[in-house]
Amino acid sequence: MICERCGAWPYSLSIDAFVQRLRELSWIENRTVAIEYRWAEGREERFAEIAAEFVRLKVDVILTYATPSSIAAKKATAAIPIVFAAAGDPVGTGLVASLARPGGNITGLSIQQTDLASKRLEILREVLPDLRTVAILFDVGSPNTVLEMGEARAAARTLDLAVVTSEVQRAVDIAPAFDALKGRADALYVCSSPVLTTNRIRVNSLALGVRLPTMCGLREYTVAGGLMSYGPNISSLFRRAAEYVDKILRGAKS
Repeated sequence: MICERCGAWPYSLSIDAFVQRLRELSWIENRTVAIEYRWAEGREERFAEIAAEFVRLKVDVILTYATPSSIAAKKATAAIPIVFAAAGDPVGTGLVASLARPGGNITGLSIQQTDLASKRLEILREVLPDLRTVAILFDVGSPNTVLEMGEARAAARTLDLAVVTSEVQRAVDIAPAFDALKGRADALYVCSSPVLTTNRIRVNSLALGVRLPTMCGLREYTVAGGLMSYGPNISSLFRRAAEYVDKILRGAKS
C-alpha cells in the first residue's frame, strides 16, 4: 500500500503520521486494514518493480511519495487508485492534467516545489538586503528540480539578482559543485531533490565552509543546520493523504 523512495530520508515521522490519521479514521493497521510497505533503497529503477508487485497483490490503494515513484505507479496500473502524498510539481512533470482535475486513477498532494520558488527568494532577499548574486544548486537528473531551478532563476531576474547555477546528479558531485561556487555568490538557494535532501547535512556543512547562507524548500534542511526553509510540512501532507485513502477505501473514486 505504500511505495517509498529511500530509507535515508526521515520517513518514519511521515509514515507514523499517515498511520495515526488512518487510525483516527477507524482504519487500524493489522485489524481493519493491511499495509504493505516497500522501499526503493535509493534505487530509482526499483519503483517499477515495486509498482508491478503491488498490481500483482491486487492492493486497494497505492500510496506514493515524490514524483518518480508516482509516475512508476501510474505506468503500472490504470485501475488501482493511486494517492501521492507529496509530489514536487505534478502538473509540470505531467503526472496529472491539473490540480483541480487530476484525471485518471491518480490524485494527491503537491509540495508546490516550483510555485514557491519566487517566495523563497523574496524571503532570502528580505533577510539579506545586500544580496546581489544568488547561487542555485540543483539536481540535473530530477525533473522537478530542473523546473524549480528555472522558476528560481526567473524569479531572481525579477528581483534584479545575478544568478550562478551549479548542478549535481550524484552525491559525489556535491563537493565539486561547492568548490565551483567559492567567492561567486552571496547566498545559496538549494532546490529540493532526493540526492540533495539525503545529503542535506553535507550540503549545509559545505555551504558553511564557503560562507553561503542557505534557503531550502524543506524544514529538514534547517533541522540539519541550514539557515532558512520555506515549504510544506511533509508529515502533515501524509496525514492529509490518509484522508484521501480513507475516502477511496470507503468507495469514492480517486
